[in-house]
Amino acid sequence: MPVLARIVEAAGIPTVIVTMLPDLAERFRLPRIVGVEFPFGHPFGMVHDREMQRTVAIAALSLYERTDLPVREDLRIVWPVDWKVAYKGWQPKEAAPIVAYLKNQVLNKHRKTPD
Repeated sequence: MPVLARIVEAAGIPTVIVTMLPDLAERFRLPRIVGVEFPFGHPFGMVHDREMQRTVAIAALSLYERTDLPVREDLRIVWPVDWKVAYKGWQPKEAAPIVAYLKNQVLNKHRKTPD
């Protein structure tokens, strides 16, 4: 993501990165960063929580025209669900075909049977 953002910025198009790792984004010297303390897979908030998603989107858009770079805004939104539940909630019940295939390859290599 950081490399792509820099390429886009070099072309004169402003970028805003919404990330769960804002400190890392700063190390890559990205110009506009919105930091969120959300589980991975949920950069704009919980599914169906329009208010949370809107808050993140507005924060990102508010940085779009900023020229006093670099700029970072960390949002203080509390994740309302246990993180373990959140991580499991976005994962599909059945693995994608490529994931199932690769899992079987690894298990066969180690002579284990899939669950």
